[in-house]
Amino acid sequence: MLHEELNQKNDNIERYKDRLTKFSSEFELGLFMVIAKKSIWWILFFFSCAAVIVYLYLRYTQPLFESKAVIQLTNSDKVNRILEVGNVYETNNKLAEAVEVLKSKVFLQRVAQKLNLSVTYYNEGTFKSYELYKASPFFIDIKLKNESLYTEKLYVVFDASSKTGRLLVGENKKLSYAFSIDKWIRNQDMEFSVSYNPEMEKAECINSIKNLERPYIICNSENNIISYVQSKLEVKVINEQSQSISVGFKDAVPHKAADITNAVVEEFKTYGVEKESESSKNILSFIDGQLNNVFYDLKTSETQLEDFRKKNNYGLNNEIKKTSELQYSSVEDQLLKIELDEKILGELQKDLQNRKSIDSYQLISMVTGTEDELSIRGATSDLQKLLVEKENLLYMVTPNSDAIKQINAQIETQKKLLIESIFSFRNKMKSRYLNLKQKSDALASEFISKPDKDIEYARLMRLFSINEKYYTLLLEKKTEFSISNAGYVSQTSILEKAEPARSSFSPSKKNALLIGFLGATVISILLIIIRYLMHDQIVSLNEITKHTHAGVSILGIIPSYDKSMPASQLVVDKNPKSVMAESFRSIRTNLQFISSNPDAKLIALTSTVSGEGKTFVALNLAGIIAFSGKKVVIVDLDMRKPKIHKGFGVSNSKGMSTLLIGTNTLEECINKSSVSNLDFITAGPVPPNPSELIIGKRMDEIIERLKAMYDIVIIDNPPVGLVTDALPIIQKADYPIYVFRSEYSKKNYIQILDRLQNENSISKISVVLNGVDINRRGYGYNYGYGYGYGYGYGSKYGYYDDRDTEKKKKFWKKSKKIRIS
Repeated sequence: MLHEELNQKNDNIERYKDRLTKFSSEFELGLFMVIAKKSIWWILFFFSCAAVIVYLYLRYTQPLFESKAVIQLTNSDKVNRILEVGNVYETNNKLAEAVEVLKSKVFLQRVAQKLNLSVTYYNEGTFKSYELYKASPFFIDIKLKNESLYTEKLYVVFDASSKTGRLLVGENKKLSYAFSIDKWIRNQDMEFSVSYNPEMEKAECINSIKNLERPYIICNSENNIISYVQSKLEVKVINEQSQSISVGFKDAVPHKAADITNAVVEEFKTYGVEKESESSKNILSFIDGQLNNVFYDLKTSETQLEDFRKKNNYGLNNEIKKTSELQYSSVEDQLLKIELDEKILGELQKDLQNRKSIDSYQLISMVTGTEDELSIRGATSDLQKLLVEKENLLYMVTPNSDAIKQINAQIETQKKLLIESIFSFRNKMKSRYLNLKQKSDALASEFISKPDKDIEYARLMRLFSINEKYYTLLLEKKTEFSISNAGYVSQTSILEKAEPARSSFSPSKKNALLIGFLGATVISILLIIIRYLMHDQIVSLNEITKHTHAGVSILGIIPSYDKSMPASQLVVDKNPKSVMAESFRSIRTNLQFISSNPDAKLIALTSTVSGEGKTFVALNLAGIIAFSGKKVVIVDLDMRKPKIHKGFGVSNSKGMSTLLIGTNTLEECINKSSVSNLDFITAGPVPPNPSELIIGKRMDEIIERLKAMYDIVIIDNPPVGLVTDALPIIQKADYPIYVFRSEYSKKNYIQILDRLQNENSISKISVVLNGVDINRRGYGYNYGYGYGYGYGYGSKYGYYDDRDTEKKKKFWKKSKKIRIS
């Protein structure tokens, strides 16, 4: 059983694949157009749904407004260029840095602190809410203790006086707190105070409060504000040459969008100045600390020198000015320079020993101006580059990111290398100092005869000079960096401030209509294509001839009958000149080509399943032959589901079943119809063994007697797709006819026709296509038999009311029967 189900599923899949492969090669435009017309109600339904959806979208979607500002990046650091003080922040990609800074959470945190968005006010309508930005008649100063209340709706319900009310928490009002105007309310969840808008008159506030439907507020944390601004902020480069950037913000309130945009660009200007001057501030702070220490040493040496002069009455006019003394003075100057550098590096070593670390900017500033500055400038330059890279990364990532941690490690490594270089240079300086000291001592021995006062005075003078020069150097550096710091101005120029938008950009009516139209069109086309691919019904004689392996004779087609069907189902006598009558005359004529034997009298009709119209064809074919003057009898051999007696309105108490078992004679079973030369025999009561009765010798005898009594004998057989009762009669018939119904019979029914020809050796079998709508020739769907036609039956085709098809009760099955002119 499972194997059979799998085989059946595989057959269905292969059949569907075969349809897809044949779609392009065997595409029939006429069929496609007819299916499209049959789907018109679905298409109208899709377009109606699209129109309703578009209307609801435009009506109830919150409109969005966009405000934009334009900024331009400039370089105004002229003082640094004049003083040739390096700026470690200069990079070649300012635009990319600026865009990343504007989008970063670190920067937006500063913006969030400047914006007054901790509480937002809304008025809730039936379908959507409106924000009361700077238009709320009341203000709430609130401090939440319970963080779960952030982003929760807090409904503000005023009493009739609008002076008292209650604050309700959440949609279900799970918490409620009473309040009075201008009074603080404190509880375990929050502290809040409600007041009127100070920019409005009290009476105006009260009236506005009464006009509100359901006012509520939402408290926003700083992170919520940052996420909100970041999600709606749009930053993009306008022109790289002019270094201009567009900053836009989208919101449902145009004034709010403009205010936030302007706040972002203003804060960006301030942020840029602060970041650029940060290095100078750090260096100035370090220099100030060193000045205090050096000033104390300078003051001490100055005091000692002054005390020596007063005590020994020693004047500058007593100094030795001879050539040997000048040489001694030159050596002393070199010693002084070395001692100065040694003092600077000694301060650095002392600071490192005390703090175990030192700021990188301070480290660079301390080694600047020393004698060995050029020797260690390479290491200093590498450190500066790393600092620049770090500052650039801070625009894009947080200080705790892996990228910052990695570059911090590189900076520490470079700093250690620089410090080791400094210590190495200090050792070299000590060695040089010793050599100069020896030379100085040698020169000093020449003045051994000089008083000790001169030697002491020279020593004190040297110490004073060292401190004085170091102090002067620090003052010079402080002045340079102070001027540099003053030279930092904003490198951002606001070319265009944001203004409140006058019209919304979303939802777009044009885009909504276009999307709705395209969506309905695509769905409609998909429906038609699917129905076309899934279409498995016979609609033309061409399909019958195309799917039969052996040749099959085509008798003709029968058009659908749109008028009210008479009970007898005999319609050819109602209007002999109608298309219906002509179609049966054509079949009557074509029968002559099936067999030219003058003794050929037996016509047997069958179909695959019930409802294909074989009884209708049998009755009207009998009627049209009777009109030609021949005696015709029609026999209802469908004893399982008899119909002939219903059509003629007679009793079915006797007929073929009773005739075959010998209960009644042939004469007793023959009934006269209202049409001249047309008689009929009903099926009789339903027997338990119709197949055995039909294959018996009694059946052959009855047929021979009827052939002797009538010119034409027409037998209405049961469907061969359901039972095999009809096979013996079809094999004996002179004119075996197989009936298909347009837009009802399945294409696989043709396989049964093939089996009748090949396996049952019924070579003379011919085909009639019933139920063709000949009014649909406008689609070019012509089948080569003189009729351009389409699909379906009229809704009044009563012959088909008795067939067992629950699917016809469905709306779309019923709608396909409606003729659309």
